[in-house]
Amino acid sequence: MQELDVRGLPPPEPFENIMNALQTLPAGETLRVHIHREPFPLYEMLRDTGHTWQTTALADGDFEIMITHTA
Repeated sequence: MQELDVRGLPPPEPFENIMNALQTLPAGETLRVHIHREPFPLYEMLRDTGHTWQTTALADGDFEIMITHTA
């Protein structure tokens, strides 16, 4: 499992960093993302590119997103 922490980065850096990491993610692998807000625009892109995801709101207000490359 790969991990990526984009908390505190200004837009559009979190989105760009996540998309760059996903380009090298092998099929069947998971990327764990830590982010400071829920990235709604990311979900549409994930759907369109054959990824599944699960978002968890953390107690400190951050979010953890588990993204799997299914294609």
